Amino acid sequence: MLAFFSNAAAKVRRDEKGATAVEYGLMVSLIAVAIVLAVTFLGGQISTMFQSAACGVQGKTYHAAVAGPPAVAASCS
Repeated sequence: MLAFFSNAAAKVRRDEKGATAVEYGLMVSLIAVAIVLAVTFLGGQISTMFQSAACGVQGKTYHAAVAGPPAVAASCS
């Protein structure tokens, strides 16, 4: 009976598939958090960059949005 438990314990210690899955899960979650933070902090700048590129492809000039009492939206002209 003692040999059975000893063999079972040794087998569990050698089986590292569960630990590897946990490590991959942690890596994926950290990458997801990094992506969410990057989009949150850089989202407006990235949007402006793509709008500017779209205007450039159309042969127009990009005018950024202006804050103020009569808010002016971003546009191409």
